[in-house]
Amino acid sequence: MDRPSSTPTRPPAVSAPPLAGLARKLVAERLLTPQQAQEACHEAERQGGSVVRRLVAQGHLPGLVIARLAAREFGLPLLDLDSLTPDRQLVATLDAKLLRKHAVLPLRQRGKRLFVAVADPTRHESLNEIRFQSGAALELVVVEDDKLQRVLNGVLERDAQAQDYGSGELLFESLAVQEEAPGEETTDGSDEAPIVRLVNQVLLDAITLGASDIHWEPFERSYRVRCRVDGVLRELLRPPRQLAARIGARLKIMASMDIAERRVPQDGRFKLKLAHAKAVDFRINTLPTLWGEKVVLRLLDGNAAGWNIDALGYEPEQKQLLLAALQRPQGLILVTGPTGSGKTMSLYAALGMLNDQTRNLCSAEDPVEINLEGVNQVAVNPRVGLSFAAALRAFLRQDPDVVMVGEMRDTETAEIAIKAAQTGHLVLSTLHTNSAAQTLTRLLNMGIAPYNVAAALTLVVAQRLARRLCPHCRKPQRLSPHALLQAGFTEASVHDLQLFEPVGCRHCHQGYKGRVGIYEMLPLSPAIATAITEQGAAADIARLAREAGYRNLRTAALDKAAQGLTSLTEAQRLG
Repeated sequence: MDRPSSTPTRPPAVSAPPLAGLARKLVAERLLTPQQAQEACHEAERQGGSVVRRLVAQGHLPGLVIARLAAREFGLPLLDLDSLTPDRQLVATLDAKLLRKHAVLPLRQRGKRLFVAVADPTRHESLNEIRFQSGAALELVVVEDDKLQRVLNGVLERDAQAQDYGSGELLFESLAVQEEAPGEETTDGSDEAPIVRLVNQVLLDAITLGASDIHWEPFERSYRVRCRVDGVLRELLRPPRQLAARIGARLKIMASMDIAERRVPQDGRFKLKLAHAKAVDFRINTLPTLWGEKVVLRLLDGNAAGWNIDALGYEPEQKQLLLAALQRPQGLILVTGPTGSGKTMSLYAALGMLNDQTRNLCSAEDPVEINLEGVNQVAVNPRVGLSFAAALRAFLRQDPDVVMVGEMRDTETAEIAIKAAQTGHLVLSTLHTNSAAQTLTRLLNMGIAPYNVAAALTLVVAQRLARRLCPHCRKPQRLSPHALLQAGFTEASVHDLQLFEPVGCRHCHQGYKGRVGIYEMLPLSPAIATAITEQGAAADIARLAREAGYRNLRTAALDKAAQGLTSLTEAQRLG
């Protein structure tokens, strides 16, 4: 009996797993073959990542075709990323590795809703992870995968420069001398990376914009970050409200302040060291408010100490008056104006000119804003008895040639400064007055004897800062001769006068970029000295200055508008 032949049995064919998500829909639309879809799904599962990225990378389909299909099938908006500027601060609040892994780009946050750009809206596990980390409800926006990768890489690469501030790109150095030794880095391992990156990115963006201050403001239901650029506050971002305390703690740690104390204001300093030997000092102040601590940072560009008089925008005759006063061996030079008018920068520029091996320079400031090599700078501290007056008395026993007093706040300080100016010292200081003529009457009202003022005072400089027109987008402004005369221009100047007005472009903010100084110079002529000794009114002194040919602030502002440096609106605002 023959045995039945044994034929090896073949294992049953393993059917490919069913397609799901976008791959299935692309096959159903006959944009892909089942084999292409299966290969893309297999590669995505093996290497990790999105099926959409595999399809675009392998050239099977353009990213735009897939994005249009996904937007149509799932009822989601379609966005062209080329038309949008990424919100770098918002991106910095999430883990960069997570965003890169899941190919998700945060776009905007509105309350508890976070709008994110995705190329594949069917990756639910990835989106759940982003949703968990952000603590917000996600609103999906479909974009092209290739554009998403390009934008995401660009944002995260720049953000990585601020991720490690100890790497040499960014170094934070506390300037709180009593708490830390100079040069010791301030680090804290308890800080979460997203908070560190967000704070660092805001600081970098503020420096890039040329901001003078950064305001971190908590409110009942929101948290706002604004910066002052060219004298005007503008909003940078609105982080989640729940991050307010952690951001405030991070800023205080950087300045070696007490993070546990939230009931009273605190002051501190730290330095941000950038690449290419550039450093920016930050002065920080905290203020307890109803909804938490408001933090304000003042940016003090250390490189600005090297500015010269030419960079400040003086007219030729004004520059000559200032140089003549600085070259005198003794006398009092006062720079006046409201807060934020550039008085400190003018004083530092003057000190920079006088700073050489032949002179002993001393300054008393509250606080010391910019470190000047070669100048003996003293930070006033009234709590320990080191007032401006006490510092001035000590200076006079230190054999000074030039003395700078940050501000004449009281009669005692003013009297000592004026006596120093009469006894062979060149004294520089500031006052908060609106005009040069009012400065003289202010000194008299402080109780200074008129003859001492007339004998000590050499020059008064009143100043303002006007927003400078952007040279890329400014446009001519046409006004009638009557309107120009009403604005304050003379009849001789209106015929050939060409004014400009702001427009706004990518190089500027609302048509302005940077600021230019507006100055009113008042040297002490014999006629003005006589008016002071007779205790003349500010109006009388101003009239004498006009008769001597010195321009007031309004005329100086109009001159800057006639030169095309600023607009007539800005000149009228300052004058």
